[in-house]
Amino acid sequence: MSAAPIWLTEADVVSLMALPDAIPALESVLAQEAQGGAHNMTKTHLTFQGHDTMHALGAASPGIGLTETKAWVHTAGGTAPLLCLWNTADGQCRAVIEAFALGQMRTGGISGLATKWLSVPDADEMAVIGSGRQAVTQVAAVQAVRPLKRLRVFSPTKENREAFARRMADEFGFEAAARDSVEDAVRDAPIVTCVTLARAPFLHAAMLAPGTHVNAVGAIVPERIEFADDIFARCAVVAVDSLPGVQNLSQEFRNHYGEGKVPWDEVTPVSRIVADGAGRPAGADLTLFKAMGMGLSDLAMANELLARAEAAGAGLKLPDRVRAQPRLRADN
Repeated sequence: MSAAPIWLTEADVVSLMALPDAIPALESVLAQEAQGGAHNMTKTHLTFQGHDTMHALGAASPGIGLTETKAWVHTAGGTAPLLCLWNTADGQCRAVIEAFALGQMRTGGISGLATKWLSVPDADEMAVIGSGRQAVTQVAAVQAVRPLKRLRVFSPTKENREAFARRMADEFGFEAAARDSVEDAVRDAPIVTCVTLARAPFLHAAMLAPGTHVNAVGAIVPERIEFADDIFARCAVVAVDSLPGVQNLSQEFRNHYGEGKVPWDEVTPVSRIVADGAGRPAGADLTLFKAMGMGLSDLAMANELLARAEAAGAGLKLPDRVRAQPRLRADN
């Protein structure tokens, strides 16, 4: 019999876990995936009312003994994702987690993980394209694995990029400067992260120096695109969080690899890189990591949060579920 389920609020999540904690949690679950012990439910989405979107994804790990699903609707008015965690032994709910901060940490964390494995070990400078909420955790995750001395920022609105640079400098103590163009921001940067809502490619191969690692994490629906097709030709490693995810939802990857099976063999799940201990190849020109968001990342976070919550006695205990039979007539 499972323990009574708990509800974890956004405040619970951030009190129990910091962003750097996400990276080892992710590595542990991804190693299981590579060995066949954990499985993703392919992400799905629906676009409605023009630009609003609905998303659902999930994962299962018999080794951990947990499954999860997460769903959210992204609208102009905001979003409020929820994650439900179930026990694989009896199918009972273990937790309901308010998942906005969780999502930010796991999205940043998976980029931090990829940067740890694929960037040059002595990288100490980063360019970030985008200055929204997700950009904050992207910088923090890279900082956790490659302590930075300098950060360059570009986003279309001057005031936003300048404010973001000041915030990051104050938070982490490194130099941070806003730049006036993508090209100026990424020039000679060993780590480049794109986290935007762009609908046309802005990052081109000619902008990038040999030795650069690129994280592309903003274009998670087919309507969006961040980098040009010519980047693929220079990549020694093309890694993704979820192969079905990019096959179904990434315009960048679908345009390049098409519908055939063989070209996709060039694409490596990041779980395989972790399991094999295969870092950046010597002399590599570019490496690329594309994240679409996947259920196993959420499961890794939820598993760690549940363990910490139970140890700390955190969360609101939910009432035990008691089944009730449906009423078969309206008059009784």
